[in-house]
Amino acid sequence: MVVGSGAREHALAWALAKSADVVVTPGNAGMAAHGLTCVTTPATELEADLFVIGPDQPVVDGLADVLRAQNKTVVGPGADGARLEGSKAFMKEFLTAAGVPTAAYGVFDNESAALEFLSAMKPPYVIKTDGLAAGKGVLVTRDLDEARVDVREKLSGEVFGGAGTTVVIEEGLDGEECSLFILCDGTNALCLAPSQDFKRVGDHDEGPNTGGMGAYAPMAAISVQQLDEIWRLVISPTLSELKRRDIDYRGVLYAGLMVSRSGTKLLEYNVRFGDPETQVLAPLYGDGLYDLLLAVGEGHLGDTTLTPSGAAVTVILAAEGYPIRPRTGDLIHGLGPDGQLAEPLENVIVFHAGTARNEQGQFVTNGGRVVAVTGLGADVAEARRRAYEGAALVTFEGSVRRSDIALVASKGAQ
Repeated sequence: MVVGSGAREHALAWALAKSADVVVTPGNAGMAAHGLTCVTTPATELEADLFVIGPDQPVVDGLADVLRAQNKTVVGPGADGARLEGSKAFMKEFLTAAGVPTAAYGVFDNESAALEFLSAMKPPYVIKTDGLAAGKGVLVTRDLDEARVDVREKLSGEVFGGAGTTVVIEEGLDGEECSLFILCDGTNALCLAPSQDFKRVGDHDEGPNTGGMGAYAPMAAISVQQLDEIWRLVISPTLSELKRRDIDYRGVLYAGLMVSRSGTKLLEYNVRFGDPETQVLAPLYGDGLYDLLLAVGEGHLGDTTLTPSGAAVTVILAAEGYPIRPRTGDLIHGLGPDGQLAEPLENVIVFHAGTARNEQGQFVTNGGRVVAVTGLGADVAEARRRAYEGAALVTFEGSVRRSDIALVASKGAQ
């Protein structure tokens, strides 16, 4: 049972379906067309051998606790562990207690104190909402006036409501961003292949932050030595602090990292699979993903290992106006009845995020991020070529996409 309705959940369900019968709640039109069973029944009223919770909100709301109280096997931390994502202020306090290197910061619910702290900092300025904001609650800017306006708007509740009435202001960090997913079974932990996502809506990392415009894996720029350092300085102390607080963490610990020559610092933790990184990781682990996640839920990861095969790149096609005011209802061209490419390409998969079907049964846009087109290959260059070939075949009015996803990494792979 996969809980959720986006491209992340489509990718998880697609990979899990290679080893088990999969039901998605609530799913979406593209998943149903792809042969997955989608239902509207709440997860708490369903039976399954394994429950995988995709989005952040139900995890933070404690869905895993409710399911475990029903003796269900679940991938997803309880509400206590989910505070690492549900409150950035709590996360920062946790990191300090654990001794995990992170950006210098301040937490504020008072405008004058926040602005005074901000004025004493050097650019770039990083302002984050304390609560969940669908990946859009972060401003990174070198413009002090823009930063001040953002602080005022967030603290007033104008932008993100209650999620933004407390803000975390951080120092800006330079380096290479990396997404690292750690599977935790309450005792043991296993690191998946490092990946990288692209958060800004425009090429060259311009424009506002989004939920993610594309991703690739594996990230060759992260060496084995750097992974060892990340485990020693970041992951191991985190796992120890979770145990010290008696938090039985069974799920995905998503570490957003900044890696540079001067060392590694943790940007933030999320408590579930990332989107769009899952759309590249799930295909790389394929039919081995079910056994991995079952071991997480049952608490017996032990010495389990699984090596990903090849490389993957995903390109997001978003609606006009995304991420501010995305337009919906536009007809999508280039998809067949099964929601995949009408002109199939080898090793190209379309994962649906924001799609629906109109009265004629045609796919239309129904969200900010519409589809994720994933290409697979022997290396990043080949995977990127296939992803963009596939993305070019899916069109709708006002479509927004970046042209530089994994560009630098692909040149290194050639």
